[in-house]
Amino acid sequence: MAVNLSRPDPATLYPVAGVELGTAKAEIRKPDRRDLLVIKIAEGATTAGVFTKNRFCAAPVQVCRDHLADASGVRALVVNTGCANAGTGQPGLGDALTSCESLAALMGIETRQVLPFSTGVILERLPMDRLLAGLPTAIADLNADHWSQAGEAIMTTDTLPKAASRRAQLAGAQVTVTGIAKGAGMIRPNMATMLGFVATDAAVDGALLRQWVRDAADASFNRITVDGDTSTNDSFILVASGAGALRITNETDPGAAQLKAMIIEVSRTLAQAIVRDGEGATKFIEVRIEGARTVDEASAIAYAISHSPLVKTAFFASDPNLGRILCAIGYAGIDDLDADAIDLYLGDVHVATAGGRHPQYREEDGQRVMQQSEILVRVVLGRGDASTTVWTCDLSHDYVSINADYRS
Repeated sequence: MAVNLSRPDPATLYPVAGVELGTAKAEIRKPDRRDLLVIKIAEGATTAGVFTKNRFCAAPVQVCRDHLADASGVRALVVNTGCANAGTGQPGLGDALTSCESLAALMGIETRQVLPFSTGVILERLPMDRLLAGLPTAIADLNADHWSQAGEAIMTTDTLPKAASRRAQLAGAQVTVTGIAKGAGMIRPNMATMLGFVATDAAVDGALLRQWVRDAADASFNRITVDGDTSTNDSFILVASGAGALRITNETDPGAAQLKAMIIEVSRTLAQAIVRDGEGATKFIEVRIEGARTVDEASAIAYAISHSPLVKTAFFASDPNLGRILCAIGYAGIDDLDADAIDLYLGDVHVATAGGRHPQYREEDGQRVMQQSEILVRVVLGRGDASTTVWTCDLSHDYVSINADYRS
């Protein structure tokens, strides 16, 4: 059950001018569920993306990288769930290209103007007959208001769709940012998330958008982990349709800083929703590292804590066995770390200082915090001014059950 996460209200998801979304029930893996999504993008839009660093990257990732490098401009995305089209070799690459060719023919655009995405079971071929048969239905369903349905169409083990939207007046123009994402397991993005799509109606220079998508990923999807596994299919796409009034060509333009902040806010909301819906999660945990020498150092410690099965199971049990956190800090790979300089806090409780238990720490205080559904772990290293935050969840019995039964 998701931690303090509810189904998005479609009325709160603002349409983005220049972007339309349509879904179909193509029965890629299961009957009677949305599992195919087409996103149509206005001509003249700019599109940027970041992708998994997993060396077994899926065929759609390979095609996306190639098509994004083309100068013809992205006009459509095609997304399926149920089958990842990963570990499928040259035949899988051909399937990804065929999906682009077929959608392009139906929409009257070039093949290289289509980006394909897949998520689901690895090492299985796409059922191309069903996918291709579903494309006309998805195209007929295209509508600017279909963000909620689109969020449903990309789910796998997610219990809820994930969507977020913001609207503001920037430099005298109304600007909208809306996005969807999916993910619940195999989550430790090494670039972005399993699948994430964010769009704005502003016009943004292509080179700047490519920088922004990396910055947004680093501030959001690259700061989450459920189980420490980096997927073969991780993709995060940022679209600037240019159908609105705001025009951004460089960082100093009026409204640029605010628009980037909106994009990061939407991305972070989506990323945190993935953690809240982590497979079997019962706790949402924020791990904040302060006083590090570098951000990389802070990140190493944050992920050591967030990935530890012993730490995560203790949170599930509400057991203040907090020496496990100190242990994780100690093996994070910071060779000259001074244990005596570290302070550990659990929520408002000062747990450890000067290399040991804080004199005023009481186990009942630790247990009080551990029983909460949202928990802050704060580590102060006393080494410098760098800091970072990672969001994670606990590890429950249900995580094992969900993944044991995933292909059933």
